[in-house]
Amino acid sequence: MAQVTKDSIIGDILDMDASTAPFFFEMGMHCLGCPASRGETIAEACMVHGVDVDEILAKINNHLNSK
Repeated sequence: MAQVTKDSIIGDILDMDASTAPFFFEMGMHCLGCPASRGETIAEACMVHGVDVDEILAKINNHLNSK
């Protein structure tokens, strides 16, 4: 499974594995279907939503690696 980084695009992550959606909902991103949010990087979304990017990356990568 590919490693998700700060520069990963949210839409690409969701396309790769839709089961990552709850991690984005948890950080306050509830409009995952809108083009703007799908085109953001993880770093951009974390900055807007006040979330620690390293924390969310760890959660997503641990989830993906556990499959």
